[in-house]
Amino acid sequence: MTVSGSGSPANPFVISSEIPCADVRGCLSAGPGITFNTGTGQISAHLSAQAGNNVVVAPDGGLMVPTAGGQVLTGCGLTGNGSASSPVKANTQAWPYACGVDAAAGGVYCDTQGRLRSDPRGMVSFTNYSESRSYNDIAVPATQNTVLDTFSVNVTNPDPCRSAQVYTEREIDVWMVLPAGAGGGTGQAADEMFYMRNTGTGSVVGVHAQGTKFLPESFTLGPGATAPVSLSATAGRGSGGAYYYSIVFNIRAMIISL
Repeated sequence: MTVSGSGSPANPFVISSEIPCADVRGCLSAGPGITFNTGTGQISAHLSAQAGNNVVVAPDGGLMVPTAGGQVLTGCGLTGNGSASSPVKANTQAWPYACGVDAAAGGVYCDTQGRLRSDPRGMVSFTNYSESRSYNDIAVPATQNTVLDTFSVNVTNPDPCRSAQVYTEREIDVWMVLPAGAGGGTGQAADEMFYMRNTGTGSVVGVHAQGTKFLPESFTLGPGATAPVSLSATAGRGSGGAYYYSIVFNIRAMIISL
């Protein structure tokens, strides 16, 4: 320690001192994450040598953790090690279809448990509705394609996700009695599908023909939606006391959502 100056206002005392580094080093010690070299007095970060540690000292002297550090282990559906030259990505394959992937490919989604999911699966369902109705010997009308009765059912799309196209197979069976010389025709809506005239001398009982049509419906059912499907039994060209006494209806529906 040195003291200079005379103590006057113009020349005050100045006390100065200098402590050598060696005298201070004994007061310093290393702690968690710190390396202290008592010989040189250098203090630096202590980098763990444990496997998987990616911390390094960058060229600018700072600490840095490289992106993934090439230590990522991938499983099914993933590739890459996380380094800049090999980033982690989905393990895809070539699109094998003639259509474009942007326009035609489905999606991949994450569920509430963090698992990958694809688009909802398509559904195909089939259901059958039928009914047999009896009548009190009603004359077959003379006018062709006169509606005798209508059978209607509600068809429901069971798919909660997708709209569905409905295809129906429809059957109508009108049972008639044709006295001698009588005639009558039956069908669906405006289409007479069966006609018979009795050219014998006695009555013909239980005359019928099962007319069948397969039709795509003119509507699309939304997810979980319900819509009615109707089927009309018609008859006409009745003559000679022809009458009907029973109609059997059948509607079979195929509901397709893709």
